[in-house]
Amino acid sequence: MNKTIRVGIIGANAKEGWAKGSHVPAIQNLGGLELTAVATRNEQSAREAAEAFGADRWFSDPFAMIGDDSVDVITISVNVPAHLDLVLAALAAGKAVYCEAPLGRSVAEAEGMASAAGSLHTAIGLQGRHNPAARRAAELVASGKIGRPITATVVSPTIGFGPEMPVAHDLFNKCSSGANLLTITGGHTLDLVEAILGAITQVDACAEIRWPIVKLTETGEQSARDTADYVEVVGKTRSGAVFAAKFEGGVRPETVRFNFEVTGSNGWLRLTSDHPYGFQAGDLTLRSNIAFDEPDAPAASGAFIGAAINVGEVYTHLVHDLQTGTYNTLGFEHALHNARLMEAVNRAAVLDQRQKLQC
Repeated sequence: MNKTIRVGIIGANAKEGWAKGSHVPAIQNLGGLELTAVATRNEQSAREAAEAFGADRWFSDPFAMIGDDSVDVITISVNVPAHLDLVLAALAAGKAVYCEAPLGRSVAEAEGMASAAGSLHTAIGLQGRHNPAARRAAELVASGKIGRPITATVVSPTIGFGPEMPVAHDLFNKCSSGANLLTITGGHTLDLVEAILGAITQVDACAEIRWPIVKLTETGEQSARDTADYVEVVGKTRSGAVFAAKFEGGVRPETVRFNFEVTGSNGWLRLTSDHPYGFQAGDLTLRSNIAFDEPDAPAASGAFIGAAINVGEVYTHLVHDLQTGTYNTLGFEHALHNARLMEAVNRAAVLDQRQKLQC
């Protein structure tokens, strides 16, 4: 049944934010979807968002939107500390839920949400693996055309987590928020590693805080950073390939260069991007010395240098599942796996710090 899926976005601000540049244009570009409602922190911003994005309904109380029968899917695009209560409320209301990554502040929170989901449809915002070029790269590796995967090198920079940050982003400096360079940039990057090379089976890591004091740009105040702004991970995947991945914050927009290169026994492939938010936010370019079919055209495109591309691929999977009763969209169980992987990397990085203190 090709029923139109009605989406309500929590965090759809008309002036700024991730939802404006990714979720909204993705929904507007895709068939089978309709942006029915928006919810923000106050009445004025909710009204402005509804008018700007063409939504029929607006809410200053997200829990009221969750309970509205005119909404089929609840998209949660707010800061990580707010995820738990909103997700659990949406699931309790029997709604399908698309939540940004990381799913929770901890593995325990992710476990609780994954358990509560039951048979409901869920989607997690680990969208980089859904990029058409990333999918083609995974197919190329799986086909055996580059031979046995031997090594992979990943450089994953982002403009965030530098020496200066907006006041609204200060939570990214605190471990307690669950949203930091490792869980965001690292989580997305290692998810792509797994999409192309198979599950990660071993990890080791080192981490550094290069800017322990961060200037808040609007006020000039100083904030202490207690989470890493530079992380390196080495590991091994189920395919047998060993990899080295570097996550670097504070990179200037003009110098951002994402690079993921796989060397096999018979060839190589490379994925690249220069999006200022890292590869998860924009399109990817695939190159290889082995012939391959061009990646499929993305289902959606749009604002903020293609931020809607990968998000649109997630919605495409979710719409198909909701219309057919299938469960092929990567959801909260996958988010839990990613959370456990990030916890393992963090433990390895903490052990590395302890060893340094002993030297």
